[in-house]
Amino acid sequence: MPTVTTPETDRVSDQRIDRVVPLTTPALLHHELPLDAPLAAAVLTGRRAVGRVLDREDDRLLVVVGPCSVHDPAAALEYAERLRVAADRLADDLLIVMRVYFEKPRSTVGWKGLINDPGLDGSGDVNTGLRRARALLLDVLRLGLPVGCEFLDPITPQYIADTVGWGAIGARTVESQVHRQLASGLSMPIGMKNRPDGSIGTAVDAIRAAGVPHVFPGIDFSGTPAIMHTRGNTDGHLVLRGGGGRPNYDAESVAGALDLLRAAGLPERLVIDASHANSGKDHRNQPLVAADVAAQMAAGQRGITGVMLESFLLPGRQDLDPTRELVYGRSVTDACLGWDDTAEVLDHLATAVRARRATLPTRA
Repeated sequence: MPTVTTPETDRVSDQRIDRVVPLTTPALLHHELPLDAPLAAAVLTGRRAVGRVLDREDDRLLVVVGPCSVHDPAAALEYAERLRVAADRLADDLLIVMRVYFEKPRSTVGWKGLINDPGLDGSGDVNTGLRRARALLLDVLRLGLPVGCEFLDPITPQYIADTVGWGAIGARTVESQVHRQLASGLSMPIGMKNRPDGSIGTAVDAIRAAGVPHVFPGIDFSGTPAIMHTRGNTDGHLVLRGGGGRPNYDAESVAGALDLLRAAGLPERLVIDASHANSGKDHRNQPLVAADVAAQMAAGQRGITGVMLESFLLPGRQDLDPTRELVYGRSVTDACLGWDDTAEVLDHLATAVRARRATLPTRA
């Protein structure tokens, strides 16, 4: 049978590209939505505070808490207003950072997040998504909350990273050389999650790799292709999220992870993700995970420097269904804790910090 050709298959390049849309430059987006001097100072203060907690110069607990992935900026901002009140009330014991994730990593298919699909309909209006994401980050900063993001696409940090106080490389990308290089040049502390199969050694390797200088292609502030020469990120740390059908937040797993860090010559600092495999992907188990972690802290475990929680205004999750209106304040990705349960968990963690503080030797 003869081969059927079309104008597309006759091309040398772009045979599978449907269309190309110009992308706004980072410089233009920053001009439209600037990070003014007071907000820039707040970002720097937040990053330094996170670093001090990770290094145990500050005996508080870092808590990164918020929606699995933001789909409704208005609901996310209402959540931020509630979180700001809790952060103020618990400031002596917890350093609360709002989880403001915009890129949803996918094992197969599904909604990819607010930046890639702000219309929640597959239209892929990335320029609008970047604007909405940056606008929300600025709004959260104006409330006085540091923000945390996972970095998935290696280009998007130029658009939003100046607003971020804490960052993460996710379980699906922690083995990627591209993401390790990216992390080596980012300006905030970066948590490396263990792989979905539960491998911790891969994340430890990622912390080591990101901690040294790299040279790689990227884009600069003007959107021009450039060669990036990084200095290395010495604020890398390990995030335990479970995997391979097993949790890894228990005391034995924590001790084993700290041993791996010690053997690699890395700082012994852990953040425990109470969701994902640690909760068996059931949001109702997150308080149980947090309670176990709190008990370890109260017993004097200092290697646990942070906790992550997936939380939104309402508990659970919902599907994206074009035939039905979405429920306001409920996740469209992973199921989240509702606000009331979140507030209880935060109080419990703060109590554990006070108990751990009591186990430390007093300074003369």
